[in-house]
Amino acid sequence: MSPVVTALRLNMTNIDDPAAGHQQRYQAALEMAEYADRHGFAAVSCEEHHLSGTGWLPSPLLLASAIAARTRTAGVSISALLVPLYDPVRLAEDIAVLDNLSGGRLAIVAGMGYRPAEYAAMGRDWARRGQLMDTALEVMLAAWGDAPFEYNGALIDVTPKPFTKPHPLLFVGGMTEAAARRAARFGLPYSPPMSMPSLEALYLRELEIHGHQGFVHRPEPGSRITLLHEDPDAAWAEFGPYILNEAREYASWRRAGLPRPNEASVSSVERVRAHGYAEILTPGQLLAQITGGRTEIIVNPLIGGLPVAAGWAGLRLLGDEVLPRIGAAQDSAHTDSRTTKGVHA
Repeated sequence: MSPVVTALRLNMTNIDDPAAGHQQRYQAALEMAEYADRHGFAAVSCEEHHLSGTGWLPSPLLLASAIAARTRTAGVSISALLVPLYDPVRLAEDIAVLDNLSGGRLAIVAGMGYRPAEYAAMGRDWARRGQLMDTALEVMLAAWGDAPFEYNGALIDVTPKPFTKPHPLLFVGGMTEAAARRAARFGLPYSPPMSMPSLEALYLRELEIHGHQGFVHRPEPGSRITLLHEDPDAAWAEFGPYILNEAREYASWRRAGLPRPNEASVSSVERVRAHGYAEILTPGQLLAQITGGRTEIIVNPLIGGLPVAAGWAGLRLLGDEVLPRIGAAQDSAHTDSRTTKGVHA
């Protein structure tokens, strides 16, 4: 049986109502992160979106800090962090503090985003997004170095420095040639949101041109959100509308010419189930897949407003019934604890 890496995804989507309550769900998220850490999960991941009807997490650094405080061994990942929306010096400081809080368990995918509305809300120029991204990466890498550097005409020395040397695990994400070239130019690992062989090959060629070393990290083919239940058909009837909440909003952000994972127009529970945005398996079915070679499990027990009690029930089936039977997963949590496991959105 191959080693299995298990990740808890906390993107905090809720029912599609901007006025919906979220406090109990955020508390549950922290308790779930603590549970995942105790049960050998490799990572707890979060991500960033703004102006979402479902409340999709807009503040991943805050949630990641809380997760870091409630966990001890699991990696803490943000995939993706929309870097151009931040002041780069302040972002370098925040990430350095978070890296110290987590004891070096932090991994971040630097993303540019694909929604002009988010840039408008943050007062950022959508047309300059590539330049903003480059500047932010340059400033962060300089800020985490040992020497002062010049920025906006002044010599500054950002403190504290990160716990991780030379800096926290930082990927460049994206699904365009520009993203692959950017990752290689900065000598950073590249994290496409799905298998994109042509971009991965371009990245490796560009690494050679620039004389840098790096690697590609992406979800395994067919990666999707997994929920566990003893009766999947009954669970789809009950939980399907919550999964649909998230899938429908994600699909509404589609942009022509920009490929994204798990993207399809979904108007019903039946269609979202057929598409495979998420899956609901019995513990036995999941174990059979693992025996057949599956190496990655990503769970989102709060998806789309799924009731907290139902989320806990499925998470405990994984932690109490499945993981104890695949001991290799516990070992992999240490060797792969800083990877960016999570379905990019």
